[in-house]
Amino acid sequence: MPRFSLVATSVLVPAFFFASPAAAEDDGFSLSGSVRLRFEEIEGQPRTGFDSTDSLFNIRTQVLGEWRSGAFRVGGELFDSRAYGADPGTPISTNEVNALELVQAYVGVDVAEPLGKGSKLGLTAGRMTLNLGSRRLVAADDYRNTTNGYTGLRADLSAPRGVKAVFIYTLPQMRRPDDADSVRHNRVKIDRESFDLVLWGGMISKAKAIGVATAELTYFHLGERDAPGRPTRDRSLDTFGGRIIREPETGKFDYEVEAFYQTGDISASVSATAATQSVSASFVHVDAGYSFPGAWKPRLSLEFDRASGDAAGGSYGRFDTLFGMRRADLAPAGLYNAVARANIVTPGIRLEATPDKRCDWFAVYRAMWLASRTDAFSTTGVRDSSGQSGSFAGHQLEGRIRYWILPARLRFEFDGLLLAKGRFLRDAPNAPSGKWTRYTSFNMTASF
Repeated sequence: MPRFSLVATSVLVPAFFFASPAAAEDDGFSLSGSVRLRFEEIEGQPRTGFDSTDSLFNIRTQVLGEWRSGAFRVGGELFDSRAYGADPGTPISTNEVNALELVQAYVGVDVAEPLGKGSKLGLTAGRMTLNLGSRRLVAADDYRNTTNGYTGLRADLSAPRGVKAVFIYTLPQMRRPDDADSVRHNRVKIDRESFDLVLWGGMISKAKAIGVATAELTYFHLGERDAPGRPTRDRSLDTFGGRIIREPETGKFDYEVEAFYQTGDISASVSATAATQSVSASFVHVDAGYSFPGAWKPRLSLEFDRASGDAAGGSYGRFDTLFGMRRADLAPAGLYNAVARANIVTPGIRLEATPDKRCDWFAVYRAMWLASRTDAFSTTGVRDSSGQSGSFAGHQLEGRIRYWILPARLRFEFDGLLLAKGRFLRDAPNAPSGKWTRYTSFNMTASF
């Protein structure tokens, strides 16, 4: 094991049991962190070009330090994400490896009552992580071994009567190194940000806008262009969205509806001479649930997600989820990483519960179809350009259980998934062989 991981394990792990929890909101210096160990396995890989059976060991170390004095704050967070046991057929990338990176390094200030009584403004500049709104477009992915970092400016505004807004202008960090050999050897190289990749926009929300439900409006622009040694599809995407959400509450129904429309243009390939296509894509998420009374706090919900795919002729139709998370809605990343917000139609049913303060779990069943039968299914790479393999991708059953072995200090997590491949994932020309996919991961997270 590389020296940094050994040091992190031997020095930080004892601190989890003796250090007091950091009080991030108090003046002075606070320090917090975690080490997560993960072992994951897959049988019947549904993505193209990879080993059918595989396993991988991941370790992610985070250390966050922050100093506060009145309205001012300065902070930094170090991520060390590494993976071991990969061979040439393992689907490993900067999603798993980003060694010794200062993902956050920021300064901030809070301004009281900038718009009068009851208002508040927070300003942050530098490197930062972002979790905005539903996190379906802009997020700091947590299940994945690496996270998303953004360099730039953020403004958070709170106004009376439940009005809130957040605005950003950022350069998303491009994780380095990204070549296969460097990734497999966990090599260290500082991540890069530049005006070749820009993300800006924001969202405005109002509590109790429709009864007790919160309403939210969203807009983000992503601008991308080629850089030396980094050809791209020159994305210029404008994503408009709206959301209405009633949060879960014991003994009551809850719901969420969110929709995005995406326009702009994109190159047909990464070739410098590729033609430019106009974009017209969409996404919708709907769920409705009920939280039952009782010690276990069970919640049952029905869900539906549809992300458009590309079809022959006309505009480019494949929805781009930008930097959104996938785990909370659809499926784990890691070795599976097959289901995301792209060319998918999927209804599902979810049951979740919290038996006590130490334990929580959920189980989800979903059926999956292609929105466009001539485009690749979600993020599998499996495609039939003729459309003759049908549109049914399969049945997916997944679950997670988490248990605090030592409250607030040491937590165990198990994730399991079973995919019964449908006709498309069995019969498409480049579909990997087999009818089933089994994925499991065992995680242990120590925190201080």
